[in-house]
Amino acid sequence: MEEVSVDLVVIGSGPAGQKAAIQAAKLGKKVVVVERLPDPGGSCLFSGTIPSKTLREAILDITRFYDRNFCPIDYQIGEMTITSINSRLNKVIDEEKNMVYRQFKKNNIRLIFGSAHFENPRMLILVDADYRLLYQIKSEFFIIASGSNPRNPLNVPFDDEVILDSTRLLKLTKVPKNMIVLGGGIIGSEYASFFSALGTEVTIIDKKEHILPMLDGEIGIQLQTALTDIGLRFLGRKEPEEICRKGDKAYVKFTDGSNLEGEALLYALGRVANVDGMHLENIGIQINEKGYIPVNALFQTIIPTIYAVGDVIGGPSLASTSMEQGRLAALHLCKEETHHFPSLYPIGIYTIPEISSCGYTEEELQRLGFHYEVGRAYYYEIARSHIVGSNTGMFKILFHAETLEILGVHVIGRSATEVIHIGLLAISFHAKINYFIDQVFNYPTFAEGYRVAALNGFNKIKNKYKI
Repeated sequence: MEEVSVDLVVIGSGPAGQKAAIQAAKLGKKVVVVERLPDPGGSCLFSGTIPSKTLREAILDITRFYDRNFCPIDYQIGEMTITSINSRLNKVIDEEKNMVYRQFKKNNIRLIFGSAHFENPRMLILVDADYRLLYQIKSEFFIIASGSNPRNPLNVPFDDEVILDSTRLLKLTKVPKNMIVLGGGIIGSEYASFFSALGTEVTIIDKKEHILPMLDGEIGIQLQTALTDIGLRFLGRKEPEEICRKGDKAYVKFTDGSNLEGEALLYALGRVANVDGMHLENIGIQINEKGYIPVNALFQTIIPTIYAVGDVIGGPSLASTSMEQGRLAALHLCKEETHHFPSLYPIGIYTIPEISSCGYTEEELQRLGFHYEVGRAYYYEIARSHIVGSNTGMFKILFHAETLEILGVHVIGRSATEVIHIGLLAISFHAKINYFIDQVFNYPTFAEGYRVAALNGFNKIKNKYKI
C-alpha cells in the first residue's frame, strides 16, 4: 500500500472531475484524480455523451440521411453497419482518452486507479476489484465527481442482447428490426431517433403525454412530427407493469392491460448517482430522496471541505454544465474569486433533428404574465437548408412586446446546438429583437434564421406600437 498526501483529491475523471482538477492544478494545488475505470474519461467518454453523439453522426453519414431529400436512397442494413459504427466510435474514444491523459500530464495531475472509500473527511482509501488495499490518500479537500449510472430496477432482467440500458445498448452486434424504448426523456428520445434513422421500427413509451415535456411546447410538437416522419411511433400515458424476455424478444405488459414485444428494449427511465461503495456514511453525507448528493450554491456538501459536482448532484446533468460546476468548485476551494452557477445556459438535445434552447419557454412566459411576442423562421425559408437537404426545423425567438428585449431562443433543426450560442449571447447582454434585424449575417447560413425570425416578430408589433 502506498501512502499519498495532496491538497486535493478529485473522485472521477469525467467532464466535471477533469475541469476541477485542471483548474486547481493551475492555481498551484497538488492534485490527484481517482478513477475506478481502466482509463480516464468517465461515463461521458465510454458510455454517455461521446459514444451517443458519435453514434448519431455515424448513422447520419452511413445512411446518407440528408441525401434522401435529393434522391431516393435504398439503404440496406447489414453487418457492415455495426462494424463501421464501432470502428468510428473506437477511434473517437481513443482520441478523447489520449487528450485527457495529455491534459493531466501537462498540468502535473497524478491519475490513480481504484475504487474510492472514505475513511474520514480527510482520508480516502483505494482498493482494487478484489478489495486489496492499494493507496491511502490524505487531503485537505475532496471533490466528488463520480457521475451517474442508468437506473436499473431489480425487477428488470437486463442482459447484453435484448433488454438493455443506455450502456448495454452500445454492445449491440446487429441492428434490430424493431425496438421498444421505455422513457421519452433525453436519452430515450435520442437513441430512439438514431435507430429510427437506421430503419428500425421504434416505439417510445412514456407515462407523459408528450416526449421531452420540458421543451417549449411548440418545439416539442415540431419534434414529434419530425420523428413520426422518419417512422418513429410514440405511445403516451402508459406505464410498464412487467418486463421480461421471451426467447429472442423483449416483452412488456403495461398497467392498462396492453402489451408489446420487440427484438430489443431500451430501458431509459432515469439515472442515479454513482456513489455505491464510497462509504459516504463514514463522513456523514447522505443522498437525498432523488438519489443525489445535496450541495449548496458553491457545491459544498454538508462538510465544507468536501465538494460534489456533475451528475452526482442531479440536474441539469449536462457535460457542459458539469465542466463549469467543477471549475467553480475548484476556484472556491482555492479561495479565488468566483460566482454562483449561471442561471442561463444552453441545453442541447441530439435527437434527429437536434434541438437547442436557452432562456424562457413560451409556457413559462404565460405563467409569469409576460407581455411577449414571438418571431419564427422555418428552415424551409433558409437557403442553407435547401443546399444541405435539411428542410425540417425552426427558429423561435421570444421577446418582450414593449421593451423588445429577447427572453428566449429555441431552435430545432440541423446545427441547432451550434447556432444557439448566438441567442445565448443576445440574452446575456439584454439585446433587443432589432439587434438581429440591424446585423448582416453570412449567406447562406443557418444562423441567418435569427434575422428572419426577428423580422417576423418585429413586423407583428411595429404598427401596433408605432415603433
